[in-house]
Amino acid sequence: MKKRLVAVALTALTPAIGMVAYNEITARSERSTEVHRQAAQTARQAASEVRSVIEGIKGLLIATASIPSIAEKDPAACNTVLKSVASKLASVQNILVLDKSGKLVCDSMGWEPGIDFGDREYVQRALATDDLVVGEYTVARVSRRAILPMAVALKRGSETIGILATGVRLEWLQDRIRERGLSPGGSLTIADRKGVILARNPEPEKFVGTRIPDQYQPLLSAEQPGTIELFSQDGTKRIMGYTPVSDTNPLYVSTGLSESVAFGPIDRASLTGLIMMAIGAALALSAAFYVGNRFILNPINQIVSVLQRWRDGEVDARTQMRGQHGELGQVGASVDGLLDELEVRRRETVRSDNQRTLMAKEMSHRVKNTMAIIQAIARQTFKNRSEENAVFASRVGALAGAFDVLQSEDWKAADIREVLVRTLSPVGGERSEGITLSGPACLLGPEAVTALSLVVHELATNALKYGALSEATGRLEVLWRQNDGRIELDWREIDGPAVKTPENEGFGSKLIRNAFPPTMEPKSETEYAADGLKFHLSFVLNPTDDLEEHS
Repeated sequence: MKKRLVAVALTALTPAIGMVAYNEITARSERSTEVHRQAAQTARQAASEVRSVIEGIKGLLIATASIPSIAEKDPAACNTVLKSVASKLASVQNILVLDKSGKLVCDSMGWEPGIDFGDREYVQRALATDDLVVGEYTVARVSRRAILPMAVALKRGSETIGILATGVRLEWLQDRIRERGLSPGGSLTIADRKGVILARNPEPEKFVGTRIPDQYQPLLSAEQPGTIELFSQDGTKRIMGYTPVSDTNPLYVSTGLSESVAFGPIDRASLTGLIMMAIGAALALSAAFYVGNRFILNPINQIVSVLQRWRDGEVDARTQMRGQHGELGQVGASVDGLLDELEVRRRETVRSDNQRTLMAKEMSHRVKNTMAIIQAIARQTFKNRSEENAVFASRVGALAGAFDVLQSEDWKAADIREVLVRTLSPVGGERSEGITLSGPACLLGPEAVTALSLVVHELATNALKYGALSEATGRLEVLWRQNDGRIELDWREIDGPAVKTPENEGFGSKLIRNAFPPTMEPKSETEYAADGLKFHLSFVLNPTDDLEEHS
């Protein structure tokens, strides 16, 4: 009942739960779209700023390349000019002039001429193009500082006569993105075209110089900018906008917005809604429990308790609910009326049962007296034929024993073991230790009890006179079992005298064959074995019908 009350209360809250869930899904969907748009826009802005820096460096190199001393590669004048230009720029590490073989001609830091930079990939690319070449993460050969190299070809007409190169200091680039600032929980990453990180905010010391994880490497060469949800290397879940490397965008740029920060207001609103809903559910359940306990469960429990007490024998138990608890009080009053009526009927049944028991005992007494008179008449009639008289008396005694078994069970049913014990007891006498009874408990109806008693008595009498029980070493086994609604009983005489098939069917054999009524579908088989009689009996077991017929 309490579960049903909870179900009712929760059903009442279902519309509110549905509304909160709908608002939550709608708000999150709209916010997700907005955050993805914002992440993509932030990445485009950052990429635009990076391109501005690169364009500035390009303009610087082109302007410097047009200075006569640079174009003519005059070492003395070249060093002075480059030093002057570089002193005005905080972004670059050094400015170098290289010849066509990649060897140093002059620079702004006064390095020894002749240092070979020809193996640098950006130098080789610059010799092959007239455009600005942006290199990759590089550790400077002399200063050992991390830089982003850039280079343009020095031209004399259409002929390439050398290379003008510089390196953007990564510390300066890191300072620029730090000054740019981040939203709480956000991130900004700049990487070269091979995915090596050039600058990052936050935790640059941890990530600069490392490669972007392999699962995100495809973003470097994506066909167009986009957004993705991921766990950053610092363990923060972010919505990240990215701008891949392209002809117009030599560096990879990505910006991330923290999902927990972006969805924080929605999460707080959802949490508030859930708390309010939980409070409402608690109040509704409390009211349901109070109302249910006070007006439903307590009256029902009282009715059930009274019925349980009445069933346990407390016949005067009553609910006393008349005029109380509304409709359930009416049910309780009706239960009280029913119990009153049942008590009247119970007393009448007890009186009738007592009377029937008395009559049954009287009937049994008269039956026994009648059987005694029959035995007396038989003795007078057959007084000169003692053997026939004894057989007749024993058969009447077996019939009387069957009546005793049924009387002990109120003429309803009797256990098969009890029938066998009572029938064999007077026959076995002192030989009871040589008799074995084995089988499950099984109730037999009145007709089966009477028939089985006569059959077993006849078999036992023959065993005592001619069979295994006539000798000291002889034994008797009676085994039975239930099988598909039938009783299967085996009578086995063991270690007795040799028996043989009788020439004529005697009265005892006829009695055994006809003792059971046809409705019980009796079947019997007799084997006259060398060491004793073997007898098998089978009949339908249906004590329920017998009970119904005699109730």
